[in-house]
Amino acid sequence: MRAFITSAIGVTCSAALVLPNAAPAGAAPDTSATAATEAADPAEVSGSTQSLPLSPLPDASTRSTDAPSGTAEPNAVQGLTRRDVHPFSLVGVVWDDADVELHGAVEVRTRAIGSDRWSDWQDLETHNAEHAADPGSAERDSGTVRGSTAPLWVGNCDGVEVRVIPEAPDGHDRATARLPLPEGLRLELVDPGEDPQQSPAANTDEGDFEAAGAEFADLASGSGGRLATSLQASLQGSDRTSLQAAGRGRVLPASSKAQTEARTEAEAGVAPGSKPYIGPRPTIITRKGWGADEKLREKSFAYTKSVKAAFIHHSATGNKYTCSQAPSVLRGIYRYHVKSSGWRDIGYNFAVDKCGNIYEGRAGGVTKAVQGAHTLGFNTDSMGIAVLGTFTTSDPPAAAVNAIAKLTAWKLGLFGANPSSRTTLVSGGGNRFKKGTKVKLNVISGHRDGFATECPGTRLYKKLGSARTSSAHLQGR
Repeated sequence: MRAFITSAIGVTCSAALVLPNAAPAGAAPDTSATAATEAADPAEVSGSTQSLPLSPLPDASTRSTDAPSGTAEPNAVQGLTRRDVHPFSLVGVVWDDADVELHGAVEVRTRAIGSDRWSDWQDLETHNAEHAADPGSAERDSGTVRGSTAPLWVGNCDGVEVRVIPEAPDGHDRATARLPLPEGLRLELVDPGEDPQQSPAANTDEGDFEAAGAEFADLASGSGGRLATSLQASLQGSDRTSLQAAGRGRVLPASSKAQTEARTEAEAGVAPGSKPYIGPRPTIITRKGWGADEKLREKSFAYTKSVKAAFIHHSATGNKYTCSQAPSVLRGIYRYHVKSSGWRDIGYNFAVDKCGNIYEGRAGGVTKAVQGAHTLGFNTDSMGIAVLGTFTTSDPPAAAVNAIAKLTAWKLGLFGANPSSRTTLVSGGGNRFKKGTKVKLNVISGHRDGFATECPGTRLYKKLGSARTSSAHLQGR
């Protein structure tokens, strides 16, 4: 199993993954009354979020002489000057109204723990509204959803500086005119918390290995002898380490194409040998495997009728993470989506890291048609797969593209979808297609096919053709 392979690529702030939510030695974290830090009880919640309100920065061209001190004018440059804070690894900016777009640039600088060096200015992706629940859905209308930038992974840091610079209206110079910024701008600093294990198979014993067999036996009960036989073969032929991890619920082990088809036939009650076009199930690291805190999300699940298409995304969190840090990155995105952006759960149905490891995303069952919040207007009858990283100017690793092909061959196959074909979805509303419009799309589409956005990045988007071909081949087409 290739899960949690360590990459040699460094991180912006620190290679260390975990630090307690306390002030670093010699630092004086922001303790003002307006700096809200979510308390983290290690016995109950892993990780925490610091939420710091932004205020006007010195800028003579946009400051009013009669404005009260500390009042955020809508067209002023806003931000925070350099300061010490509690440790964090992921950063983003949110604002009050999810329907208001931030017209401007958001830039951050960070300082690594144990260092006096500050990073260069880094951009946050401001056009993030297209990663959200559909208009009119219960999740969108919950009253908790906020506007937000994409989050950025920076590694372990304890110092931050941020500035939000408004755009100039068309035909105007920024020195004389600027567009208003959204109200309630806040900097969100996310500590993703501790990993459940350094490896999903760490510290296992014979009891855990036996538990894997019991788990599969439970799955087979009531599904027919043929399915039980197939699962037993899966147990006997699988990697022992994977099964140990499966016994702890951290990994759903891979199965062959024949085993996957046999199980699907048995569950569907169809005659054996009908040869459905379903790819072999890849190894999937479960929410338990990457350490999702199930207390954060809503308890209930939302489902759609089918999975007719897969939308491919990049997370826009940057590429400065190692594959061993991917679970931590995922926990950071999860916490940011729920606690900072106000979503019911992480938006994506699945995630893929640069080493090709596949992760379960939004809760509700990896084989089911779970409704996500990934492609505004097209979250019904689709799934969202996010490749962790930013691929606007960087090429996605071949392992990540191969993982997309494997995952889509299996999951789309469960619902009879041909990865190399096209399908019709009905728009729920967005900036490219009006609500109710019937849209013909590739079964494996990029985010930009359903919404006017750069996502999933030009370099990743160019790889989707080969992913479709490989996915269809894995299905036996």
